[in-house]
Amino acid sequence: MTSPALGHNGGPPLDPDPPDPAASWRLYCWRKAHKAAWKTPPREVALRRLARAEALGMTYREYTLEILERGRHL
Repeated sequence: MTSPALGHNGGPPLDPDPPDPAASWRLYCWRKAHKAAWKTPPREVALRRLARAEALGMTYREYTLEILERGRHL
């Protein structure tokens, strides 16, 4: 075994481990799905959601999140 180069303290490498390919694929899929879910709907749909959210005492974003989580309108 050779000794480390002069000035090397023998510590861990400075570069992190290579990223997990499966994790980067999951992140890509999640970002793509998130972007598609929050895509701006047509004007009529947005206005209908806004009116319904105000009637329920919610914000538009909260109401849309409920739709996305439950898969149905309140």
